[in-house]
Amino acid sequence: MKLATLTSDQRDGTFVVVSKDLTKCIEATDIAPSLQAAIENWSIIEPQLKALANALEDGSVSGKVFDQEQCESPLPRPYQWLDGSAYINHVELVRQARGAVVPESFYSDPLMYQGVSGSTLRPYDAIPLGDVAWGCDMEAEVCVITDDVPMGVAEEEAGHHIKLILLCNDVSLRGLIPAELAKGFGFVQSKPLCAFSPVAISPDELGELWQDSLVHLPLRVDYNGQAFGRANAGVDATFNLAQLVAHAAKTRPLIAGTIIGSGTVSNKDEDGGPGRPVSEGGLGYSCIAEIRMIEQIKTGNPETPFMKTGDTVRIEMLDAAGHSVFGAIDQTVTAVELSDNR
Repeated sequence: MKLATLTSDQRDGTFVVVSKDLTKCIEATDIAPSLQAAIENWSIIEPQLKALANALEDGSVSGKVFDQEQCESPLPRPYQWLDGSAYINHVELVRQARGAVVPESFYSDPLMYQGVSGSTLRPYDAIPLGDVAWGCDMEAEVCVITDDVPMGVAEEEAGHHIKLILLCNDVSLRGLIPAELAKGFGFVQSKPLCAFSPVAISPDELGELWQDSLVHLPLRVDYNGQAFGRANAGVDATFNLAQLVAHAAKTRPLIAGTIIGSGTVSNKDEDGGPGRPVSEGGLGYSCIAEIRMIEQIKTGNPETPFMKTGDTVRIEMLDAAGHSVFGAIDQTVTAVELSDNR
């Protein structure tokens, strides 16, 4: 089952069911007024949505053309966005770039922060950038949407609360991160609005590609029209998404509609090294910070600049037949004017 939210005059958009090939959709507001409402009553609503999805596939209902560029993020106003760091290779590289050591606890206790909730960028929206010195970076991730999760849920039960899967571009402002973290709290200004894929899918859509609460497919990142990242989201994960759900719920329940991210998908090279660019036969990177760190290791100086006005990023997953699974996040960095009293 594939679900999306189309832009409309309603603040939470128009909730639709989407065909498997992402060519057609049909309004589902008679079943639930929004995806948030659906996930809050999932045990009742899911069978109805599946029946509508089956009818769309077999032609019992005709639907209309599905246009990814007319989509909101599936949950336009998520109640809660929590981002983990499942791929320790990414943590190792980025912390090295800041001159920080990775504590041993990071290999057994996931990193996680609470990001911007209540608002998102649409998957084809521009990335607004007030100052190139902020160090704008993409971060390509896999995310899950949960139903209500009880406090203290066990890892083996947490996976049952994962109801939908989607992709994310978790935009980071690298130039602002060190000073913000040095205050001893967490990210605020350095983590602006992020964008999610046009479509969220139920785990059964992936079949055997959804194993151990991980998506076993390459996450494609194209930067300025060139292949930049092809890391496999099912490889080199220190923590799976169910473990991240359990971690988030250790001391508090999670409300239905909570989105939890994997953190930047990152693979080591075949020889155990930090990874090579796609242009050199490697799997590349899901963010710019990683290639900058590797350049620093090689030459003593990062060479790849962070994103500037006009730069583009496209994030997508394709199945074995080359079909888009979640649709694409396709964004262009756009300059915005800052007020004089900033």
